[in-house]
Amino acid sequence: MKTKTTALALTVALAGLSAPVFAEVSMNIGATSNYIWRGVTQTDDKAAISGGLDWGSDSGLYAGTWVSNVDFGACCETSYELDLYGGYAGEVGDFGYDVALLYYTYDPDDDANFLELGASGSWKFLSAGLNYTLNGDANDDTAQFVGGDLYYYGALSFDLPEDFNIGLTVGSYNFENDGVNGAEYDYSHYQADLTKSAGDFGDVTLSLSDTDIDNDDMKFFVSWAKTF
Repeated sequence: MKTKTTALALTVALAGLSAPVFAEVSMNIGATSNYIWRGVTQTDDKAAISGGLDWGSDSGLYAGTWVSNVDFGACCETSYELDLYGGYAGEVGDFGYDVALLYYTYDPDDDANFLELGASGSWKFLSAGLNYTLNGDANDDTAQFVGGDLYYYGALSFDLPEDFNIGLTVGSYNFENDGVNGAEYDYSHYQADLTKSAGDFGDVTLSLSDTDIDNDDMKFFVSWAKTF
């Protein structure tokens, strides 16, 4: 799921046959003025620091983990998010595909943990995907992030001169449960990103994000990320 840099040669047994598999391991670090996930702040509009570790093989299999600070206010005790994921990705001509399992954990607030199945595809400058929540640890019938939730999105991405890239994303979240007194959780979001590659110094991104959630203001934030 992330760019990889360090090459390792591994030998594994698969289906009873031994074969050389070339794999890469990488680490990543990042910082942002506001951790926005699917259009919604995860840090109460404050800054976040993140980092991760990824492994991927030439076969298309990959796995990784990623962690960031979070702040959900008085509703939750957790101060960090830890994600675990693995999947299979590949290309057929100009078409790319990716299928993955993703587990989001928020210890000690175990009720917030949930497991997703994600699938996405890309063709040249177009991409689209969906994520289906297989299981959520929350038992409350008004809780978000339970089995049956569905998130889907479409995106455009264009390379520009001088190592710039511009991306546009539209996504929608449909939740299995309604909120307290039947309040509607479902929402859509829209985001534009302008990224500048700084080579060995990483990438800097300026983002503008908005949702159709009542009383949710448009957000502008700046992010930096580097893989090594």
